[in-house]
Formats: sequence, C-alpha cells, structure tokens
Amino acid sequence: MVTSRWTADSAPSAASMRRRGPVLERAILDAALDQLSTVGWNGLTMEGVAAGAQTGKAALYRRWPSKEDLVVDALQAGLPKLDSAPDLGGVREDLLELCRQMREAMYSRPGSALRSVLHECDTFTAERFHAVIVGGVVEPGLQLIKEVVIRGIERGEVRSDAVDAAVFDVIPAMMMYRSKVCGSEWEEADLVALIDHVMVPLLLRHGD
Repeated sequence: MVTSRWTADSAPSAASMRRRGPVLERAILDAALDQLSTVGWNGLTMEGVAAGAQTGKAALYRRWPSKEDLVVDALQAGLPKLDSAPDLGGVREDLLELCRQMREAMYSRPGSALRSVLHECDTFTAERFHAVIVGGVVEPGLQLIKEVVIRGIERGEVRSDAVDAAVFDVIPAMMMYRSKVCGSEWEEADLVALIDHVMVPLLLRHGD
C-alpha cells in the first residue's frame, strides 16, 4: 500500500487557490511590506513573503526574479502619496502641516519599510531603489514645499529670492538626518522647532 505524503498542512489554502492575477499580486506586495516593516531588509526572505501571502515561492519568482525586484514594486505600490500642499493661510502653518504629513508618511507601514531599506542596504543595493526614493518620496515632497514657499511670496510673507533648491532641501534633509543618523522620531515639538527656529527665519523677508 502506498501512503501519500500529501497532507492538509502541505495543501494550499482554499483562499490562496482562488486568488489570481492582481488580487494575488496585491497580497504578495502587502506581505513584502509587512516583512520589511517588521524584520527589515536583512530579515526579508522570499520564503517569508510567500508564507505571509499564503502562496508558494513559485508565484513570487514568476513575477519577480529577485528580492530587490519585489521590494521595488512593493514600495512603489504602497508609498503614501503627497499630492496636495496645505493652504491654511500662512507659510508657518502650511509648512508645519506639511511636515506632519511627511512624518505620517515616514512612519506608515510603507514608510517604515522604506526606512529599513535605507538603513540596512549597502551602497550598491541602495542604488537599485534610487528611482523609487526620488520619484516616490523626494520629488513630491520638494514640489509641495516649493508650492508653499511660492504662495508665501505671493502673500508678501516670504522673501522673493527664497525659491532655491537649498531652501527646499532643508526640511527633508533634517527629517532624514534625524531619522536615519540619529535614530530619533519627530515629535510635534520637534516639528514646531524646525519650522519656528529654522524655516521661518530662513524664509522671512529681509528686514522683517
């Protein structure tokens, strides 16, 4: 008599058997973000992602040849969109609210996943994620800061020569420095200090 080695434990779940196409891909990308935000880049494995998505490794490798390819797509699909500059009536209030939105994005699940990539990857591997970071995080944030500054100039609050790349870089550079290098979170008081002690004096019209 031949005893089958097929058991209930080795069989795919009914849910995983029903999922196909975009539904399965979404589950895999979500599982990749979960892995990144909990065990980090170094701890993420294709096996772990497959288990989290309740599918087999073959389903991953059919779509993504490598861990790097999978993570790129997971980050692109999951990163929060910063697509609207606050308009609260003053440059200080607008920048402070924008900082809150950027902090929320940084500490969301996809944001935590991105930070694990930035913190743990070697330089060569990090280059693979350059386009995702610049196109999905850096450029949108800089564009919104620019919009706030230009609006402040139009209201007469901000000096006319403040439209400058170095000025726009201050907030994201400070937030990334404190997060990546210092390992500290941005509390509300930290955001207020950044705006009141750095950005407002930097932006005010000369003589104000």
